[in-house]
Amino acid sequence: MLKKFELSMQDHFELAKECKSLQIGFLSTGFDSANLNLLVDLGVDYIKIPSGEINNLPLLRFIGQLTKPVLLSTGMSTMDEIESALRILDQSGISKQQITVLHCTSAYPAPIKEVNLLALKCIQEKFKVPIGYSDHTLDTEIPIAAVALGASVIEKHFTLSRNLDGPDHKASLEPHELKSMIQSIRKLEIALGDGIKRPMPSEIQNISVVRRSIVANRNIRIGEIFTVDNLITKRPGNGLSPMVWDRLIGTKASKNYMQDDFINEP
Repeated sequence: MLKKFELSMQDHFELAKECKSLQIGFLSTGFDSANLNLLVDLGVDYIKIPSGEINNLPLLRFIGQLTKPVLLSTGMSTMDEIESALRILDQSGISKQQITVLHCTSAYPAPIKEVNLLALKCIQEKFKVPIGYSDHTLDTEIPIAAVALGASVIEKHFTLSRNLDGPDHKASLEPHELKSMIQSIRKLEIALGDGIKRPMPSEIQNISVVRRSIVANRNIRIGEIFTVDNLITKRPGNGLSPMVWDRLIGTKASKNYMQDDFINEP
């Protein structure tokens, strides 16, 4: 089966050329030094280390010496195994900040209950590396959620048709689904913002409409003591903030107020 679907060296050259013409990155996975050298010659931007090679010390050492950014997939791995792979790559010449660690569940398709998406945060917090997610679930919700958790890289299988021969097609997205997933991720990236909580431009105009001010609950004479009975909070929020309520109670009115007047005290 593998031989039937194998791509020739010429296929790789044509694919790399087509990617370049479309201004998208070309990426493939090399399983030995000869094929990795070929991929470097083809101009790959990243070296992808599949989950099954995370404990292949000679291969990890060779990849580290290439000093190109790495995508390290971690299906079937323990935290100790990830730590060992990162150490070998680092010692071989590539810094951790050039390595994006992809959380992955190596089942095809991956059961939702075994996705363990919060492992993304665990990996990021422990190793202080960029994180990504290699998805083998059937739909698109999980990779979108992974981006919300900090994933900067998403790997997703796609096919021209699920009816094609081979075991991977049925668990892959068709082109329109892949496009929809990417569009959703792009929207999410915009929606995530910068993480600083503050009023947004679109809501500033609503502040005075929905918030309240301290106003007179009835007519109040100059010198009269402000109490919980003669004061109340009402919209709009253009007057004195209710947050100074306690400071106002027990003080004297500096002027006369009609019912529903904004309280305007120093």
